[in-house]
Order: sequence, then C-alpha cells, then structure tokens
Amino acid sequence: MKTNITFRNLEHTPSLDEKIKEKSQKLQKFLKEDCEVSWTCWTEKDNQFAEVKVKSGKDNFIAKADSDNLYKTMDIVISKLENQISHKH
Repeated sequence: MKTNITFRNLEHTPSLDEKIKEKSQKLQKFLKEDCEVSWTCWTEKDNQFAEVKVKSGKDNFIAKADSDNLYKTMDIVISKLENQISHKH
C-alpha cells in the first residue's frame, strides 16, 4: 500500500504521519496490495478537515470529513471509506 500525505495550513509532524499510516492499514483488508491512498489534511477556522482518495485497481473511493479534532476527523473519514469499500466488495 502506497500512502501519500499532504497538509495545508497545518503543521506536519511525525506522529500525524504515523497515525495516518495506521488508519490507512485498516483499509488493507478490503483492498488489493497495490492500492494507493492519498490523504489531504487541512484546517479552516476551528475545523479540521481530511479528504482521502483510494485507488485500488479499477476502483476509486473518496471520502471527506471534518470535526473540531483531527484525530476524530481521521476516524470519521476511515469509517466512511470502510462503508463504501465493503459495499463494493
């Protein structure tokens, strides 16, 4: 699994990278090994946003979420993706 991470208006820290990679691994059980996961995280006013695009073979999945906490936002967006991917497979 290839993971790309982009931050906008947000400090890039190793702990955030590690958490994102950990969350991305939850999707591995549904996807092919050659899949690509692209995260974009940013902040606007008091909200933390995350958008995740998953490319696995011919399948593409996109989910976006926001909340007041980036870690909560990551949980929400992963839950949305798990729901999309499990319905497809």
